[in-house]
Amino acid sequence: MDPRAFVKVSVGALGLKIPDASKTARSSVHILSSPCFCEIRLRGFPAQIASVPLISPSASGPDLHSIAASFYLEEADLCKMSTPTCFQSPKADLEIVIFTGRQEPCCGNSRSKRIGNFRLQAGPEWRETRTVQLHNGWTSIGKSKVRGGSPEAELHVRVMVEPDPRFIFQFDDETVLNPRIVQLQGSVRQPIFSCKFSRGSRVSQLDSIATGWAGSQNGDNDSERRERKGWLVMIHDLSGSAVAAASMVTPFVPSTGSDHVSRSNPGAWLILRPDSSGVDTWQPWGRLEAWRERSGKDSIGCRFQLVAEGVGVAGMNGGIVVSETLINAQKGGEFLIDTSKVTFSDSPLPSPHSSGDFAFNFGLQLLGGFVMNCHVQGEGKSSKPMVQLSTRHIACVADAAIFMALTAAVDLSIEACRPFSRKPRRGIRN
Repeated sequence: MDPRAFVKVSVGALGLKIPDASKTARSSVHILSSPCFCEIRLRGFPAQIASVPLISPSASGPDLHSIAASFYLEEADLCKMSTPTCFQSPKADLEIVIFTGRQEPCCGNSRSKRIGNFRLQAGPEWRETRTVQLHNGWTSIGKSKVRGGSPEAELHVRVMVEPDPRFIFQFDDETVLNPRIVQLQGSVRQPIFSCKFSRGSRVSQLDSIATGWAGSQNGDNDSERRERKGWLVMIHDLSGSAVAAASMVTPFVPSTGSDHVSRSNPGAWLILRPDSSGVDTWQPWGRLEAWRERSGKDSIGCRFQLVAEGVGVAGMNGGIVVSETLINAQKGGEFLIDTSKVTFSDSPLPSPHSSGDFAFNFGLQLLGGFVMNCHVQGEGKSSKPMVQLSTRHIACVADAAIFMALTAAVDLSIEACRPFSRKPRRGIRN
């Protein structure tokens, strides 16, 4: 399988020093007693917000392993940055704007004061096939940094670019219509897997595992008459061998007095992979819960929990949540696993908190950052999921298969969380 080139731009090791407190005392907001944060902006991408710790004179310095923001660029994104146009803005490609005060996302930072900013232009080194450190150290920010005056503030920042190639897959039809799964390599669509959906039955070797993982179910009589259960997706390789599965182990039922699946009683899928010790035995790899989020925008909530290696059913409570995503119920959206955005504070598994490193438990190294994403359509729409996988987590074709099963479960959860007064799409109806 040939990957597609991507580049990861990471910003981290943030720290702020105020060398002359008397200058800041005249400000309307006293910087030393106020929280600081920043907006990290990369041209063409949504801004990301991160806190900026204050570094006292007695401190050893900022956390050099912390990551504040990560951006992932395709070749097309790099081309846009490097191609000048008559309408191109003179602003830097990467900009970090520092604020003090409380962040008010709904009010345009009306209670915050801008301290200064750091800028960096994209260059040829962003296209290197090796890791490159673009900046690492202290830099003066604010108006006082010119003409030899004392700086109002100093920012420590580290900016790195590194290759982050990905495999790109797509289901060539709706999940319920038993599609092929192809790898996209330029204009070539290479079949890699096939997907088999069934409803109301399970293969026998999945039964014992699924039963042990079933969550609590609503005992309300009305709910028992209205439920979606028994859905199963099997992923096969080109030889026809089953290489991954997604089994609905907790039915999707409406909460009492409503027509939708609630967060307090979500439906759940078990994501399974074949056990290397036997031909017809399976081991749990993760658990996906899904519900309909009614507060704010109408969304489908998805929470994915990874299971420790070799713990089996008994380890369900010992896993760790590696993703919690909201997907627009009408328009669809992205399900993402990116370990740099997760804090593994209660994990029983070894994982350096600051870097987001984590072992995706089928013999892979401790690696952090982007793992996978998949794009699915909203309810009632024809969905042909698109999947991106980091090559760092894929040692063989079978490793990719488990993510295909997870993608199928995310896609079908959109329909499983559909209000029970509405008919499900074709292929799922009784």
